[in-house]
Amino acid sequence: MESKNHGKSDSSNWIDKSDTICIVGAGPAGLAMARSLLSKGIPFLVFEKHNDVGGIWDIQNPGSPMYESAHFISSKYLSSYFDFPMPKEYPDYPSNRQILNYHRDFAKTFNLYPNIQFNTTIKNIEKHNELWLVETDSNEIYIFGAIICASGITWSPSKPTLEGADSFSGEILHSVNYKSPNLFKGKNVLIVGAGNSGCDIACDAGANANQAYISVRRGYHFIPKHIFGQPADVFGDGAHWIPNWISQWVFGKLLKLIVGDLTKLGLPAPDHKIFETHPIINDQLLHNLRHGDVIAKPDIQKLEGDYVLFKDGSKEKIDLIILATGYNWSIPYMELKYFEWKNGRPDLYLTLFNRNYENLYALGYMETDGGAYKMFDEMANLIASYIDSKRKSMPSAVRFSKYIKSDAPKLNGNIHYLNTGRHSVYVNQVAYKNYRAKIQKKMGWKELKPGQFNSLKLTNPLDIKPDSITSRGESK
Repeated sequence: MESKNHGKSDSSNWIDKSDTICIVGAGPAGLAMARSLLSKGIPFLVFEKHNDVGGIWDIQNPGSPMYESAHFISSKYLSSYFDFPMPKEYPDYPSNRQILNYHRDFAKTFNLYPNIQFNTTIKNIEKHNELWLVETDSNEIYIFGAIICASGITWSPSKPTLEGADSFSGEILHSVNYKSPNLFKGKNVLIVGAGNSGCDIACDAGANANQAYISVRRGYHFIPKHIFGQPADVFGDGAHWIPNWISQWVFGKLLKLIVGDLTKLGLPAPDHKIFETHPIINDQLLHNLRHGDVIAKPDIQKLEGDYVLFKDGSKEKIDLIILATGYNWSIPYMELKYFEWKNGRPDLYLTLFNRNYENLYALGYMETDGGAYKMFDEMANLIASYIDSKRKSMPSAVRFSKYIKSDAPKLNGNIHYLNTGRHSVYVNQVAYKNYRAKIQKKMGWKELKPGQFNSLKLTNPLDIKPDSITSRGESK
C-alpha cells in the first residue's frame, strides 16, 4: 500500500490507516500524545516536517522561534513529563539545548521513534465519510481513523503595521528571525513587546548593542525566577490550597516588596492584578533597566527616516527593530471550517475536543500559568482514554461525547483574565486539573500513576542514534 496517489478520486492508491490515529507534530505535545496512545496499545503514526523530534526547541528547525540564549521560563522541577524527570545535573532553568536533548531522550526512552515519519509536511487534511484523508508533501494520500493536531502555536509570526515603516532606513525583523546576539553589535536596537521572549532578547541587546531600548505598550507584573532561594513556580506551588483571590493579594504585596516600583525604571504601572495575564518570569531585564543597558520606551507613534517616534513625544535613532509581537495561532493544513475559531483561537472542549467532529482533537492549543508538560500528559491521557473507550464501545464514550457537545466549564479559577485573544483559551492549572479529574472520575477512566509508563522504557535507549531512523519513521 505504499504507492503514491496522484488523484484523490483514485482510492486504490490510498494508504489505509483507518484503524490508526494520525498525530501531526513531534514536538512536546505530539510526544506526550504518542506515549499515551502507545501505553494503551492504540495504533498511531506521527508526521513531523523536520528531521528529528523537539519541535520549537530545535533551533535548526525551519521556522522555530528559538534563539541561542533561550531558557525554560518554568523550572525543571515542575515542568518534566510524567515518569521522566529532567536530569539532576540540569540547572533550575535549563537551556534550550538541554530541553531539546531532554525531548530526544524522552522519545528514545519510550521507543517512540519507530512510529514517527520525519521530513514529511502535511499539505491537507479533510473529512472523508467518517474518516480523514491526509495528504503529504510527497503527494501520498493516507486515510486515518482520527486526527490529533499537535503542531504548536508559535509558527505564524504576528507582525503589526507600523506607520512609516516603508520609509524607515533601518531594518525591521520579527523575533522568529532572531537567533544570535551577534546581530546587535554596534547598533541601536529597539525591541517591541515585553513578553517573555521580548524581555530575553532585550537583555541580549543590552549586553551587545550600542544601546538597547524596549517599547512597552502596557504594564506587566515581573516575577523573579527565584523567590527566597526557590524557583518561582516551586515557591508558588506550595500555595495552591489558598483561594486564588487571597494568593493574588498576598503575592501582589510580596512582589511590590521584592521588585519595587517598576515605574521608576520607565515601565508603565500594571493595569491589572497579578496572574490576570501571562506572567513575565524575568528579573534580568530589571537589572538591565537599572543599569541603563536597556531603556524603556512607550508605544511607538511612527517611524521616520532613521528615527522612531514614541507616543510620549520622544524619539530615538534606531538601526534595528525586533518585533517580539507574538504569533497567530493556526492549523494551516486544515480548512477553517473544521474548527470554530474565536479571537484567533480554536474553541474546544477542555481545549482538546472538537465539538463538531468527534474524531478530531488538538493538544497544546492553550496557554496556562505553569509548566505544561505534565499537563500535556494528563490531557493526552484523557484523549487516549476517550479513544480507547470508543474503540471498545464502552458506555463512557457515549456519556463523554455528551459532555463534549454541551459542557462549558469555567477554567479560570475565578481569576479575571484580561479580555484579549490570547487569554480566551487561558486556563488556570489548578482549576483545569480539578475539573478534568472530576470528569475523568465520572467516566471511570484512570488517572496517571507513578510508574505506569515504565513498561515502555527501553533498556538502552541511548543506543538509538538519529541516523538510525529513516524518514519513514522506521528503524533500520
